[in-house]
Amino acid sequence: MTTVYEKRTYSATVGKMPEVVRLYSTLGWPALQAGGFDKNLIGYFTSDTGELHQLVHLWRFDSDEDRRAFWKRLSENQAFGEFAAQLRPLLKTQVNQLLLAAPWGPQP
Repeated sequence: MTTVYEKRTYSATVGKMPEVVRLYSTLGWPALQAGGFDKNLIGYFTSDTGELHQLVHLWRFDSDEDRRAFWKRLSENQAFGEFAAQLRPLLKTQVNQLLLAAPWGPQP
């Protein structure tokens, strides 16, 4: 089984990052925790240099099948769906990147 890491980068409309942070803090994160979805999360990050107004999150999955099943379950979660409906209008772009750990060095 090959562990798959997913990096999701959301670019917020300039000036909307405080609202993105508020929504994640009050609705998104609680929905992830309540549904047990936070177990796959490595972490959330905001950009401070380079391209600004970005929210980056890293996820860990046992396989690509596990990843696909996870996002399907999350998309069916009512509380997360209500959060996502409010978040989407604040975002300009979303980039998803699948990553495999190199065969040397530390494994996250």
